[in-house]
Amino acid sequence: MSTQSNAMSESFQSPSITSAVIPATRVLYWSIRRELWENRSIYIAPLAVAGVALAGFSLSSIAGIWERPLRLNPAQPQAPYDMAAGLMMLTCILVSVFYCLDALHGERRDRSILFWKSLPVSDLTTVLAKASIPLVVLPLVVFAIIAAMQWIMLLVSSAVLLVSGQNVAAMWTNLSAPRMWLLLLYHLLTAHALWPFPVYCWLLLVSGWARRATFLWAALPLVAIAGVEQIAFRTWHFAALVGSRLIGDTRTIAAGDMFPTSPMTHITPGRFLGSPGLWIGLFVAAAFLAAAVRLRRYQGPI
Repeated sequence: MSTQSNAMSESFQSPSITSAVIPATRVLYWSIRRELWENRSIYIAPLAVAGVALAGFSLSSIAGIWERPLRLNPAQPQAPYDMAAGLMMLTCILVSVFYCLDALHGERRDRSILFWKSLPVSDLTTVLAKASIPLVVLPLVVFAIIAAMQWIMLLVSSAVLLVSGQNVAAMWTNLSAPRMWLLLLYHLLTAHALWPFPVYCWLLLVSGWARRATFLWAALPLVAIAGVEQIAFRTWHFAALVGSRLIGDTRTIAAGDMFPTSPMTHITPGRFLGSPGLWIGLFVAAAFLAAAVRLRRYQGPI
């Protein structure tokens, strides 16, 4: 009788508890949000550079520096826009490099890796969230900032041309903002996201392995390989390969001018997606990411 009463009491006191299954996409989404919260330089650095570029452009426009090329060659008024976009692309590369160098090393250095490992977030999700920053998030952030910056530059240029009595309609016709931004988005996602992705994954791997001086450990093997090649074969093929990966191979990505804002630039997505170098690079990047996931599984705080 007592056994039956105990069983009945346990059946009432211990209701069936089912653990809520969180979708993997939602976990990945909040992991990316966490990266943005912890690394504000992802958007603060591009915003700061854009502010400086806008200030310089406004001063030069008021002083009439950019007014002269617009008057002399109205068919190519995109020079200041090319310079501003190029400056933002360089910022995108630098932020991506330094973010990847600190992405896995930082959580080991501040000992928060033990806390993050205690959450129901796998090592694969964590590494993928960090890899998505230079692959997706940062190019889109930089694109949005460049588009807003160039829109303000167009307004400033229009005001300068109106004051100087020049034709504003010709500038707006030659500088087609939608086409310029489409080319810019394509360039950022190809030249500064997919193409250099193996380099960023290598930096992530070194970030999870090195105990200190991550930049040194990431650059030293590359310099050593390039040095051995130069001594043995008198060539710089490896250095040229790494350099083209980091800054983007414009011959594969687009045809025409090197700047995406130029009217002579024509996107070639078929040639880019059919390039063997792209898929070899993605395969190498996947190998680096797999090694980074396995390495994080056994790494502890520094």
